[in-house]
Amino acid sequence: MKHLFSCMKAYRAEAILSPLFKLCEACMELLVPLVVAAIVDTGIATGDVGYIVTRCLILAAFGVAGLAFALTAQFFAAKAAVGACAELRRRLFDKLQSLSYTQIDEMGTATMITRMTSDVNQVQAGVNMTLRLLLRSPIVVLGATVMAFVVDWAAALVFVSVTPLLAAAVVGIMCATVPMYRQVQGKMDGVYLATRENLAGVRVIRAFCKEEDEEREFAARNAALRREQKRAGRISALTNPLTYALVSIAAIALVWVGAARVDADILLQGDVVALYSYLSIILVELVKFANLIFTASKAIGCEKRIEAVLEQEGEPSVLAPAPEQAPPQDAPAFSFEDVSFAYHGGGAPALHGVTFFAQRGETVGVLGGTGSGKTTLVNLLPRFYPASRGTVRLAGQDVNTIPAQQLRERVGVVPQKAVLFKGTVRSNLLWGKGDASDEDLMRAARIAQAEDVVAAKGGLDGEIEQEGKNLSGGQRQRLTIARALVRRPEVLILDDSSSALDYATDARLRKALAALDTTVIVVSQRIASVRHADKIVVLDDGGVAGIGTHEELMERCEVYREIAASQEKEGSL
Repeated sequence: MKHLFSCMKAYRAEAILSPLFKLCEACMELLVPLVVAAIVDTGIATGDVGYIVTRCLILAAFGVAGLAFALTAQFFAAKAAVGACAELRRRLFDKLQSLSYTQIDEMGTATMITRMTSDVNQVQAGVNMTLRLLLRSPIVVLGATVMAFVVDWAAALVFVSVTPLLAAAVVGIMCATVPMYRQVQGKMDGVYLATRENLAGVRVIRAFCKEEDEEREFAARNAALRREQKRAGRISALTNPLTYALVSIAAIALVWVGAARVDADILLQGDVVALYSYLSIILVELVKFANLIFTASKAIGCEKRIEAVLEQEGEPSVLAPAPEQAPPQDAPAFSFEDVSFAYHGGGAPALHGVTFFAQRGETVGVLGGTGSGKTTLVNLLPRFYPASRGTVRLAGQDVNTIPAQQLRERVGVVPQKAVLFKGTVRSNLLWGKGDASDEDLMRAARIAQAEDVVAAKGGLDGEIEQEGKNLSGGQRQRLTIARALVRRPEVLILDDSSSALDYATDARLRKALAALDTTVIVVSQRIASVRHADKIVVLDDGGVAGIGTHEELMERCEVYREIAASQEKEGSL
């Protein structure tokens, strides 16, 4: 809970004022039965209309004052809850930005969305209700019991006997339901996951006519969530009838004892009315307190899930101390030295024993079949994943010793999936370098063969829809390449990022990139995209099957020849 308490520090005044105003409201409520008793015993018994009117005006004043206190308390509670949870949500989002690829893979996107939305909302509801009721309900119960003893000690013994039973019932139900609500949140993760996957893959689902299968899978997840909710709800639903049953028994006992003491001229009729009112107040407050406990229990469970993320260390800026000596000036642009890598929980290594290097200004092609480790390999250079064994170097320096921000400013990455953001062409290109001039942006667009894309959108201020949905696949790819070129990186990684380009555009792009003083890594499954590279690295099942030019590999690399033969047969070579 330390993160929540830390977020509450800025709202200490509100967190104090809200319970205080609620206590003032409680005082108004505790005085009402005494006034009602006076009306019954004095005003009605003597027929004094003036007395009755005066006391009714006092009740109205108590009501107005109680309403004002309640609204003020609600305002401060809502301000503290909303503000603290907004800060908690901000910290959670900031933490997500700092997590490594491995941590994000382990947690899962759907779980992160649940924590950002449902879990934070539950915490907010818990904080709001806690500030309003945590002090109010126990003090009202205690106050009503004390006031009952003031009225008549014998009748008040009914309160003393029923209150522990009510408390035991509430605590027992709470202990039974808290673990269930944690399971409910876990099932909710599954529903979010199914929804996200369905929305992300809606085109594929419809192309393969899998709507009914998806509906069945979602229905199964939703049914599992519903079962958990109903199971917890059944037990929670016992709270009201159980407490009402106990209070009804207490009310019968109270009326019986009160009637006997009225007959004995020990109590007045108004006193019995006051005692019954105090019993009703205790019932209402205990039910409120039970709801508070349930809400707070769910909030605590959700806060622990959030805290589990906030307690993550995140991706460290460096993984190893900086070397004492500067790297040699003639060091390769980058190098892989006996590098192996295995995904967490992924079983066999995705890469093993990879060794090669590239000089500055060279174009390196990385070729291989699906699952050969091409994307994994290039993800090690900007240290999206740290190598399990071996050393990856950039300009002679171990990437583990370079601060993450500096490293990624030096390496431009164009991922397989072309991701653009809602905004303008300019705002998307400025991701490459925030202070780039229009001339720099257009230069990058020209090299990426995206000038016509910019022109088609009406210039740099042309609108880009969410995920670039108003662009074709090739247009999105060219803009993402331009975005990476804006920062003028030392090494540019094109991870199968020209797959949607026609051969003529792809050829012009390769020619423009070759004229740059930038080391380029081209990842592709098409030999046509890498055959003119200075060096081609052929991967097969995570290992290097061959390194060389197109002609050299055709002579001595069987895997390369097989790929070439299959693509030649398809007419794509």
